[in-house]
Amino acid sequence: MAHVVIIGGGFAGVWSAAGAALARERADGDADLRITLIAPNEHLVLRPRLYEPEPDLAKVELRRILGPIGAGHVRASVSTIDTERRMVVADGEEIGYDRLVLAAGSRLVRPHDLPGAERLFDIDTLDGARRLADHLRDREDYKVVVVGAGFTGLEAATALAARGRVLLVDRSQVVGDQLGPGPRKDIEAALDELSIERRLGTTVTEVGEGYAVLSDGTKVEADVVVWTVGMRASELTRQISGELDHLGRVPVDRRLRALPEVFAAGDTAAAPFDAEHTVMQACQHATPLGKVAGYNAAADLLGIPLRDFTPGPYVTCLDLGGAGGIFTRGWDRRVMATGSHGKEIKMQINQAIHPPVDDAEKILAAADRVRIDHPFFPRDEKEPTPAA
Repeated sequence: MAHVVIIGGGFAGVWSAAGAALARERADGDADLRITLIAPNEHLVLRPRLYEPEPDLAKVELRRILGPIGAGHVRASVSTIDTERRMVVADGEEIGYDRLVLAAGSRLVRPHDLPGAERLFDIDTLDGARRLADHLRDREDYKVVVVGAGFTGLEAATALAARGRVLLVDRSQVVGDQLGPGPRKDIEAALDELSIERRLGTTVTEVGEGYAVLSDGTKVEADVVVWTVGMRASELTRQISGELDHLGRVPVDRRLRALPEVFAAGDTAAAPFDAEHTVMQACQHATPLGKVAGYNAAADLLGIPLRDFTPGPYVTCLDLGGAGGIFTRGWDRRVMATGSHGKEIKMQINQAIHPPVDDAEKILAAADRVRIDHPFFPRDEKEPTPAA
């Protein structure tokens, strides 16, 4: 029996399994194809929601997605990919494949040489978000230093500002440097509204009990230091290709093929978005990447046509806590909605990223919609109505 193996239980991995199941259904509902997802945890963790105060709400049981579509789940971590033998090693067990989808995600790059690094908190994983939430639970007027004024840092800082005093630190001279100038004025206004102090052009050089030291020599009070800087693709990409991009991602073609028997999706795939951009390490790209990579891995074995990856319009939706939210469109991040309107869009998108569960027909129908079917991710070039 032909075997599609998927490494990773995040958005890209789960949707790869659904995409493979859809291809099997398209070829023949009884097609001789086995689908196995390998991931160490029982849940799909909705990482884009881990800035919220109750991180345990940001998860979905994998069995409720994989079970109805006839995909297996091996609870293990992959250490080795042997592309010559078409085999992976998961917790010491060898598992053979005919087609592989690498969807092992990305991780936060922690500064291990930073004095006091063990004291850092993060919201990169469910365990990390739980640790932060538990540490601050039932506390008021805490002092927090958030390192990194990018997307994750901004969402963390503005959420934490609801019950404490926040200092936002970044090496850049501007907030949201990678987000560009489009939304910056609105971001700065939101930080001012929430009384979030900024120290730009600096970073944290030491973390101690109740304090942090900045690179300019300043010692500041800190009950918590949250690190949000730097993401890198899973180290497993090194076992697929020696030509990785600056984020450690594997180059793929328009059908997301990295090697003849290997496809890549999500944060491990350096897939072209258009002539000028590659995809972002974000769920809005991980989901369609997974759907296409899984479908193509199965279609390649079943003798049916493969799909091209054709992403929808690029958008950014940033939660800014009590100051609302910002919704932008395009790579220049034109601001389309701010304040309560932007917050409403963000909340709706947070709900829209939940996959259907317990119903094979709904799961497979969603796997067939490669471009996100939601009013804020339109299928044509019409824009959402900008806020007044």
